[in-house]
Amino acid sequence: MKVPTMNKSVHVAVGVIVNEANEILIALRPEASHQGGLWEFPGGKVEAGEIVEAALDRELNEELGISVLSYRPLLKIHHTYSDKSVVLDVWWVNSFSGVATGREGQPIRWIKIDELSQYSFPTANRDIVSAIQKKRLTDSA
Repeated sequence: MKVPTMNKSVHVAVGVIVNEANEILIALRPEASHQGGLWEFPGGKVEAGEIVEAALDRELNEELGISVLSYRPLLKIHHTYSDKSVVLDVWWVNSFSGVATGREGQPIRWIKIDELSQYSFPTANRDIVSAIQKKRLTDSA
């Protein structure tokens, strides 16, 4: 009997980036990538020995051309897909320098929080959408 192998877990720093108009930045995943064709909150892999905050700033600079100025933890998600496991370290980024552009050719959009449900996200991102919507309700109360 063959023993199933455990999927390697990928640690990802994710930014929920908010602009002055209280819009959230989302990016479209390339078709050829894992969960391709779905929208996501920008970020990327935490390298070995790298702290999450440094990975967040590095990834957002590489992907979008912005530097993080102010952030705080939002939530941590452990999710297992059929082909891999991910740990999403999600940060609320409410201040940054630079102008966000899709530096890797990916389409990006600034959307209102109320519009999040109109976009298709990877399953692991659903908890992020819920956290953003709950945060908005808490902040406006």
